[in-house]
Amino acid sequence: MDLEHKFCRFDSDVTVVEGTRIEGYASLFGACDQGGDVVAPGAYARSLKALIADGRAVKMLWQHDPAQPIGIWDEVREDERGLYVKGRLLESVARGREAAALIEAGAIDGLSIGYRTVKATKNDKGQRLLAELELWEVSLVTFPMLPSARVSAKGEEPAADPLCELAQVLEDARHNLAGG
Repeated sequence: MDLEHKFCRFDSDVTVVEGTRIEGYASLFGACDQGGDVVAPGAYARSLKALIADGRAVKMLWQHDPAQPIGIWDEVREDERGLYVKGRLLESVARGREAAALIEAGAIDGLSIGYRTVKATKNDKGQRLLAELELWEVSLVTFPMLPSARVSAKGEEPAADPLCELAQVLEDARHNLAGG
């Protein structure tokens, strides 16, 4: 029951709105990350409901360090695409101000989720399909693991990564040709 982490990349032209606002996708459904894991739609639903029922929230941390909260996630929800997050870096926290400056400079471009796996299976491609996760935190990080998941600070939908989409089409075609 160890805490696991998954990393996502910010949009390449990310800026911080009003000095503190960031938003985007911390996880994308159906996308295989570099660790061979695929998050299934609905994987966060039970966890998000439990957090709300308990009056708790998903934490915004710096580099997964529980001693360094840097902001507040005002909205964390699942939609048809993945796990959407929207929040504020806290200007009253030194590391929050640093994070805003690093994002604006392009030095930090990743998000990572901290979670515990509740239910998972292996698919026929050898990937771990994550069916239910207990979400603990979403961190700003230096190194992302899931390049196709993006975050934007401008309020628009992050653009899909065409190379990742092409790779998925090719993988699906290979799988279908192999009789799967």
